[in-house]
Amino acid sequence: MTAGAASGLLLAIDTATSRAVLALGTSDGTLLAADTWPAGHRHVEELLPRLEALLAGRGWDRRALANLAGIVVGTGPGAFTGLRVGLATAKALAVAFGRPLVAIGSGAALLAAAAAADPATDPRQLALLLPAGPADRYLVTQAGTRLATGPDLPALPVGAVLVAVDLAGRAPAAALSRGEAATDRLPGVLLRLAAERLATGDADDPGRVVPEYVSLPRGNAPVAGAEVVTTWSPARP
Repeated sequence: MTAGAASGLLLAIDTATSRAVLALGTSDGTLLAADTWPAGHRHVEELLPRLEALLAGRGWDRRALANLAGIVVGTGPGAFTGLRVGLATAKALAVAFGRPLVAIGSGAALLAAAAAADPATDPRQLALLLPAGPADRYLVTQAGTRLATGPDLPALPVGAVLVAVDLAGRAPAAALSRGEAATDRLPGVLLRLAAERLATGDADDPGRVVPEYVSLPRGNAPVAGAEVVTTWSPARP
């Protein structure tokens, strides 16, 4: 490892979907290297070894993280286990190495990625669907997010263009295709969105960064067919 290794670079971590993301980019958000993989339930076992492998590919070890311009983390919506591993790792690295932390909503980043993949579509028309357990779905639009319960697709805004992630067999084929394209672009979009914030000195306090989960907390039973506003993530003081 040379002196100043990784100086000015950004590290992105996102574990909100079934495909985990690690990416390195320049301070202006240009993607340099990425590792994405189907994480399943093995985030704890795989995330740090894959990060070390990503660094080793550039001739660095973990000490290079002390020279990063910032660490980017996706905050969801996502499933409990994977999302908390990604957030805990990013927050721990930011604190341990004294690096700025930028929290980016994974849903908003996926919408931006879908827009980048299909420039002909008005970004305001895009509606992202994510799984929320075996039957429910989580809807993300520029207007906000909500949980739609039951086996049917939730009511969508007029003219909505559907983007579906991790919903094979539970969403139209065209929506799944847009979801794949968005997921492919997610590493670069996370880096770009974080770079824009860091350029203005905007970073987050690791102690106040919280996840957004896609299912109700244990002990809360949804009403069939109802739409529930997702207010169960801890509120920032």
